[in-house]
Amino acid sequence: MIATLPDALRLIVVPVFCWAAVRDVRTRRLPNRIWPPLYAFGALLLLWDTALLWPFASLDGRWFLVRVAVSLLFVAPLGYAFWFLGAFGGADAKALIALAVVFPTFPSYEVAGVSLPLVETALGVFSLTILTNTVLLGLAYPIGLVVFNLATSERSATMFLARPVSTASLPERHGRLFEDTAGTTRNGLDLDALRMYLRWRGVTLAELRKAPDRLRDPESVTETFDPTDGGTHVGPATDGGAVVDPDVDGEVADIDGEAADFDDPWGVDRFLAEIDHGAYGTDAETLREGLEVVVDRETVRVSPGMPFVVPMAAGLAVSVTYGDALFALLAALGMV
Repeated sequence: MIATLPDALRLIVVPVFCWAAVRDVRTRRLPNRIWPPLYAFGALLLLWDTALLWPFASLDGRWFLVRVAVSLLFVAPLGYAFWFLGAFGGADAKALIALAVVFPTFPSYEVAGVSLPLVETALGVFSLTILTNTVLLGLAYPIGLVVFNLATSERSATMFLARPVSTASLPERHGRLFEDTAGTTRNGLDLDALRMYLRWRGVTLAELRKAPDRLRDPESVTETFDPTDGGTHVGPATDGGAVVDPDVDGEVADIDGEAADFDDPWGVDRFLAEIDHGAYGTDAETLREGLEVVVDRETVRVSPGMPFVVPMAAGLAVSVTYGDALFALLAALGMV
């Protein structure tokens, strides 16, 4: 492989993003500590490139400045804007900013006589190419969800967005419920918030489903525990761990809690008041609706959600080797 040393060093970022993608799939959590070193690494390489092209007297030097400006002043702020609008998670935004700093211009590699990436763009902003490739690869996710639903004989208007799963499996899953007691909703209970609630109460989902009428009574909430952040990789087991009230493990004579006029059904208001951080935007009504759904149904629809770092890692790999897929498509159609 023949490349400038800065471009060769940039390849270190590829396995870092592959690792981040695997971790994001498993836990939906990425540690904040991985981003500052990437920012510093990208800034160092950018200074190195700047020194090589100084004083920018050539056309290549001036184009370098334009491409860096677009990457740092347009692509990087897009990450923050998408996060602010709710389209990105915090880690997704930080990842895009890192790519904008590390890959402002197209790198160049020669492997076995072949120059990579194969397809470059007229503008030449590599972070923008990574972003467009990421979006194209991300479109495969809802298509894959439809294929899965069709393979399991699930045909509905929500098959592009959600799939049916066993309610008992929710403690191990990520995403959000795609239904409430009234039917389909895109604003269902976040499963991380469900785990937080169960851990706070010290009950498992199975125990909650076994005695819903009794546990709907806010007086049944006695000792409470650390709700954690709701991740599957932290906390007791994956939901509430050991139950506090031993009666829940045995035969329970439930009262008709659903019909009872409780001031705070399920103790939800107390939960939201006691936790020292938010529950992923969950309000009391959404949490109560979600609890009623999970104790009443054996199967629920869940929108798994796609961690954007996954197609971003794939988009980076495609960009480094093939190049800009969108530009190639538009060129094939005669549009560029």
